[in-house]
Amino acid sequence: MASIKDLKKEVNNVLGDLIEAVYIVDAANGTNNSKEGAKIIDSAIETFDDLIVKINDKKVKNKQKHFKAVRAELETKAHKLVEQINKLG
Repeated sequence: MASIKDLKKEVNNVLGDLIEAVYIVDAANGTNNSKEGAKIIDSAIETFDDLIVKINDKKVKNKQKHFKAVRAELETKAHKLVEQINKLG
């Protein structure tokens, strides 16, 4: 199992890349700071906060199972955000 530090980096990198993608799509469309893009960015930040809280939870009994569930949740939420970004373009 990868370390907690690696999982935190993965969450940061994935969601950071999605936020960057919003800025790129907005710039390509000539609509900098669109309302739709701002909603996606807010959602990504909220997801980041939620996942970091779950990663830092010290009361977890089975850490391996817990971190696997966090990684699965990251994947699910990232896919939803990608779909929203695709609708921007």
